Amino acid sequence: MIEGDQATSRDADRIRAAGARALQINTGAGCHLDAEMIERALPSLEPAPGSLLVIENVGNLVCPALFDLGEHAKVLLASVTEGDDKPLEYPHMFRAASLLLLNKVDLLPHVSFDVSRFAGAAREVNPRLSVLHVSASRGDGLQAWYAWLRARSGELSAPSRAAAGADRR
Repeated sequence: MIEGDQATSRDADRIRAAGARALQINTGAGCHLDAEMIERALPSLEPAPGSLLVIENVGNLVCPALFDLGEHAKVLLASVTEGDDKPLEYPHMFRAASLLLLNKVDLLPHVSFDVSRFAGAAREVNPRLSVLHVSASRGDGLQAWYAWLRARSGELSAPSRAAAGADRR
């Protein structure tokens, strides 16, 4: 995992405490990671071939949408506590995403958030956007998120397996 924040290593520290490898990149006043930062970070992380590398870009809905990090998919994490109007306020991030994780759905009874309005606005901006409802604290929807990751991983490695099979013929 590559963790991008303007300051501190708190998120990377939590990820390492959970047993995963994580590398922190601090951007200072910068609002996003860029491909050069990722390129410099990869040798110290040494991901195994075929492994999943997750990059958490600096947490905002503007700059990360506009910069290519060489990723195979952008996943947007939005929270019900942020308001249901975000897709229309920040269309570039919603347009760039392949998947939207709507987090903190366990708080829906306590916040003013219209799930239908949010999903409609998100699909207005990006008709191909897949949406999963999750609660990271309760675990709701996480199996669907893991299945999405496995499916994407399979899609990415399938051409490699086909090429390897062709080489053996």
